[in-house]
Amino acid sequence: MTHLRRPAVVLAAALAASFLAAPGPATADRADTARVNEKHVIAISVDGLNPRALNRLGRAGAPNLNRLIRDEGAGTVNARTQLEMTLTLPNHTSMVTGRRIKASKGGHGVTWNDDTVTKTVQQAAGHEVDSVFTQVHEAGGTTAVYATKSKFWLFERSWPKAVDKNVIQVEKNAAVVKALRSDLASDPATFSFVHLGRPDQIGHRDGWMTPTYLKAVAQVDKLVGSIMAQVESTPSLRNNTVIVLTSDHGGIPGTRNHGIRTNREDYRVAFAFWGAGVPHADLYALNPDRAKPGRTRPGFGASPQPIRNGEIANVSLDILGIGPVPDSLWDRDQDLAWK
Repeated sequence: MTHLRRPAVVLAAALAASFLAAPGPATADRADTARVNEKHVIAISVDGLNPRALNRLGRAGAPNLNRLIRDEGAGTVNARTQLEMTLTLPNHTSMVTGRRIKASKGGHGVTWNDDTVTKTVQQAAGHEVDSVFTQVHEAGGTTAVYATKSKFWLFERSWPKAVDKNVIQVEKNAAVVKALRSDLASDPATFSFVHLGRPDQIGHRDGWMTPTYLKAVAQVDKLVGSIMAQVESTPSLRNNTVIVLTSDHGGIPGTRNHGIRTNREDYRVAFAFWGAGVPHADLYALNPDRAKPGRTRPGFGASPQPIRNGEIANVSLDILGIGPVPDSLWDRDQDLAWK
């Protein structure tokens, strides 16, 4: 099933369903939010990217991901997912809210991983939950979502006034990137969230690290390269755009599984910055207050923490000159260095 924009009747129903859970009046945290600067952030999640694929493909097979993570940007292939679950929707919701998953511990409460549940994030958490979208919007910026799975309607459903554009093309990665590139050339959002799901799709079908999975990663590599090329070739973006890249989970080689939260093949992911002002550096060297986790899975009480995929929201806001998501956890102090 393919979506470009939600039909009006469905959107109206979603707006009505989420009315009571929509973001409320400004809080003290929001009052301190600065106006958005002239930068743009493109946050890219490569769904199901096991960092082993970058080694297996090498720079010849995955030149753009290697360029972004290892050769030009500030990156690591040893970041961590969320602790509670290594599943797609829970982890992506942490990426845009900066929260952990478990609602009773201040998390966002999104524990489902399909599009049959029609709750909002606010309903899952039991209270108001803000996001990178609400913060950018309140600072005067614009936002857009480009995704390849229908479950990502969750974001527009939860923050209907803060997601300005929502392009969902189910399992059509090239179409999603084409839409993004068109917008980047003509009317780029301040914050764009991009989900590329091909590696996860093939991992579930054929198994992680299989020849077809590696081919899927190589295909996404080309798409990421085309986004980088669009930024470089667009004068209005070249000197003020940062790409932030991570993943929701890896996947166990030889299996169709990524749901074992204690397995390193599932909880190890990449995290990288590339673009205006970003140095070529190891991301842990750039952030000595984050601990290299080696092969371990540090818990919530670990100090210092490793770099986590849930830091996407607040570091993106930091790049844009905006304060953190209220009541968030990951990078709440916005001290994850990117330059």
